[in-house]
Order: sequence, then structure tokens, then C-alpha cells
Amino acid sequence: MKSIQQSGLVRLFASCYHDGKPNKEIKLSSTDTCRSNRRKDSLLAINQPKITPSVAECRRRMVPVVRCQSSSDCNMDGYITAERFTQKTEQPSSGIKDHLLKLVGGPDGESHPSSVRTELMLLALPAILGQAIDPLAQLMETAYIGRLGPLELASAGVSVSIFNIVSKIFNVPLLSVTTSFVAEDISKSTSNYLQEENFMEKQVSNENERLQLPSISSALLLSAAIGIIEALGLSFGAGFFLNLMGVPIASPMHKPAQLFLCLRALGAPAVVIALAIQGVFRGFKDTKTPLLCLGLGNLSAVLLLPILVYSFRLGIIGAAIATIASQYITTFLLIWSLSKRAVLLPPRAEDLQFGGYFKSGGLMLGRTLSCLLTLTFGTSMAARQGPLAMAAHQICLQVWLAVSLLSDALAVSAQALIASSFAKCDYDRVKQVTYYVLKAGLITGIALTIVLGASFGNLAELFTKDAGVLQIVRSGVLFVSATQPINALAFIFDGLQYGICDFAYSAWSMMLVGAVSSAFLFYAPTIFGISGVWSGLTLFMSLRMIAGYLRLNWRTGPWWFLHQETPKFKIQYTPESLLPVQATE
Repeated sequence: MKSIQQSGLVRLFASCYHDGKPNKEIKLSSTDTCRSNRRKDSLLAINQPKITPSVAECRRRMVPVVRCQSSSDCNMDGYITAERFTQKTEQPSSGIKDHLLKLVGGPDGESHPSSVRTELMLLALPAILGQAIDPLAQLMETAYIGRLGPLELASAGVSVSIFNIVSKIFNVPLLSVTTSFVAEDISKSTSNYLQEENFMEKQVSNENERLQLPSISSALLLSAAIGIIEALGLSFGAGFFLNLMGVPIASPMHKPAQLFLCLRALGAPAVVIALAIQGVFRGFKDTKTPLLCLGLGNLSAVLLLPILVYSFRLGIIGAAIATIASQYITTFLLIWSLSKRAVLLPPRAEDLQFGGYFKSGGLMLGRTLSCLLTLTFGTSMAARQGPLAMAAHQICLQVWLAVSLLSDALAVSAQALIASSFAKCDYDRVKQVTYYVLKAGLITGIALTIVLGASFGNLAELFTKDAGVLQIVRSGVLFVSATQPINALAFIFDGLQYGICDFAYSAWSMMLVGAVSSAFLFYAPTIFGISGVWSGLTLFMSLRMIAGYLRLNWRTGPWWFLHQETPKFKIQYTPESLLPVQATE
């Protein structure tokens, strides 16, 4: 609060939002000071927005300059006091000046809808490619194993399914939480950097200085611990998991499947750490670096698979070794890239922040389990309809999930942008991102509906030539195509909630949605057959979309700023001092 008094910012915000009404003109000078602590405290009390308990923990991790509803419009989340500039130098260098103008939101750093659209697309396109690499790599591994014989293919298939389920349960929560926490810490560190007394004495620019963020170190150590636990659990519990999947000891698949699973378990630490670092880069609003590292890592698998599987005649063991090698190569490249931008380990153990990860990650763990259980229950109900219906369901489900990568990439990009802006109380930019990504998601969903509706019948023939399966698949065109706008909005609403750290609502709403959908899935297939399964999954995604829509329209919730008018200001800067001297509506 002392820094606010010294810089005269209290008078600025009293002017920009006095008595709840915006003024049309603001003037700042270096001599403006706060007259009394009483006036300062009363101003902050009046302008403090009401936030829900679910967001309180997230907001406590931030250090905004002034917590008022107009702070984003005044664009003073990062500020420089007149005293600190004038006592160091009268004429800062042009390079530092441009950098400060960008950070404090001057003429070069203003936010426009076009810039939001461009930044969102630049994040989403690499994210789409990055999310597609892993399924393609698994498909390539399956193709090589498939040439060894049906027994090897079935054994590897059930092992990969177990590995993916266990990984998704723990890795998805860590990835989502890391992205938001890192984006917040970056915003906070930028604000603190501008407040340092010796700022003008720094010779190293912000671009060349490595960040030291507690969220990064905490995520890396936590991911390493989770990866080791997963590896031990999969190795020692391989027989138990195979029995759960219907592969008993007497089965000919049991021994090769157990061996393959134990080998793949060795790559679990690399997979978890790589996902955590991808979350860190998303917090940096960088999806190109992870794409490059993933591409190089999986390129190594392309080279190793034929050599180990066929040349060295290692079979599925060679396939497992090639995959593990590519995973560790990817992780090494990601760690090396991150080490050039951030300090990986903190100098003191007290700097670690595991509390937020455990709390938010625990909520997301429950959410992920609810989602997986609902989808798994739907698959089990489809299996009861017979082999033809199950085969058709598998084709429809895989296409349904694959095309959702487009919407999920938009959601991931929106999460990174919103987390960064929300941490700085830049509500105007959060609005822009929210409205644009929702429109983009709806348009994407409609486009996917048209494309899949016209081509899904021919697309299904790539998976099977069985006439009976194809007949059932064609009856699922409505399920696969018509639900794409619903799916797109549901994924994007999830990304928006993650961006403002509303993990509690996201988790509890998913548990409720999963329970309702599972109840429907329990009864509907007995009446409507496979159509009942698809109707249940459609209900599942529709309820997710409705839950997200209701949260955004919750006027007393964390999205309160979407329903209030905030004044629009344009702050002008003097070229000599970089201080805002006048702002008009």
C-alpha cells in the first residue's frame, strides 16, 4: 500500500471510478500523493469487487496494484512512480522506454480485438498440431506391432489402454493447473519487476533474464514425483490392472501384455514432466516450442521403431524401447528449452508452492475421474449391445473425440490468455478473449458439423469394410456431426473456467453432470439400443455446455465483470518521463 501512496495512484483511481461513476478525464502528475490513509482505505473498500470463495484462493496468489473494477481499463496493473524514475535518470534509453511502454500498457501495448484474434490463432494452430502428434505416434507404434501378429497387437493394445488411462487421470489435472498458475506468476513478476527501486540500474533486459517463478519449480518437482509413483504403480500393479481389463493369468495375452506394460511404465516420469513443461510454456503463451520438441522426439521414434522391432528382432519389446527413448528425448529437449527462459529449481525450499497445486489439482482429479468414468460407462453399455454395435460405437467415438482436438486447442489458448489478463485485473481484455473464443468455437463446431455430415459415411469405410458395422455407423452420423457445436462450446467453457482458476466449480459441476449422464446411460440403452448410448453422451456434453454458460451468467460469481459497464480510457504518456499525464474517455 506504501507504493500506491508514493505514486499518487489513489487519486488516479478515485478519478476513474469515483462514486461508482466514470469520469471523462484523468490527470496524473508526479506531485500527486494520497492525503490520508483513511481516504486510501475507503477507496479500496468501495472499489473492491466481490469474488466468490472458489476464486479467492486463486486471487490471493496475485499481487495486483489496485483491486478496483476499473483497474483494467485504466491499464495500470504495472506502474512506475515518478520518484523512482527521476531519482535515477532524466532520460531513459529508448530500448528500456519501449519495453516499459509495452509492459504498462502504453500506446505500443494496447489491446485491440484484432490483436486478441491474432494472438489466439497463433497459439491455437501450434496447439492443434501438438495435440495431434501423440495420437499419431501411438498409431504408428500400433502399425508396426500389428505386423507382428494378432497376439502381439492385442497384448500391446490392452497395455497402452491401461497406461493412457492412468496417465490421463493424473496428468490432465497437472497440465491444466500449471498453465493457469504460471500465467498468473508471470503477470505478478512483471508488476514486481517494474516496482523495483533499482530498475533503471539493471543492465540485463527482460527478454534475456531468466524468470524465477515458484509455480515452475513446484510443477517440475511435483510432476517428477507423480511420474515416479505412476511408474512404480504400473510396474508392480501390472497383473492387477490386466485382470481388471479382462486379461487373466491363463490368457495367452497376459505375459506379453505384462512385459510390455512394465517397460512402458519406465517412460511415465518423462511423460508427466513433459506435460508439466508444456503447461509452463502455455503459461508463457508459447505453443511453438513444445510443438518443435514433440516433433523432434517423435521423429526419433520413427527412426528407432523399424530398427528395434524388425532389424534387431525385438518385437513388442523393441517397440516399447523406441517409444520410451522418444519420450525421454522429448522431455530432455523441453527441459533444455525451459532452462533458457526460467530457473528450474528454487534457491530455497520455502519458495515452493505445493499448496495451490494440491488443492486445485485435487479438484481437477475428481473432475477427470468423473469424465473418464462416464465415457467408460458409455462404452461398457455399448459393448452389451453386441460386437457389431460395439465396433460401430468405437469408430464413432474415436472420430468424435479426434475432431474435438480443434476445439480443445482453442480452449487451451484462451486459458493462457485469460489467466494472464485476469491475474492483472485486465477485465477488458478478458472480455475480448472470452467473446471472441466463444464465437470462434461456435463457428468451428458448425463447420465440423457440415464437413462430418457430408463425409462421415465415406470416412467410416477407412476403419472397416463390414456391411453390418457400416450400417450402424451411418445411423450415428447425427451423433457425431450434429453435436460438434455443443462439444466445441463445452470444451471452450472449460478452458475459460481454468483461466480464472475456477477449478472448484468446474470439478463439482462435472461430477454432477457425470452422475446425471451415467444414470441416463444406465436406462436408455435398454430401451433404445446403441442410440441410447449416443443420446447419453450427447446429454453429457450438453450438460457440460449448460454448466459453463450458467457460470458465465452468474452475476455474483467470478465473471461479474461481464455484466457491468466499465469506463473506457486512453492513457497518454509523455515521451520524457513515461508517466501518464492525461487520460480521456
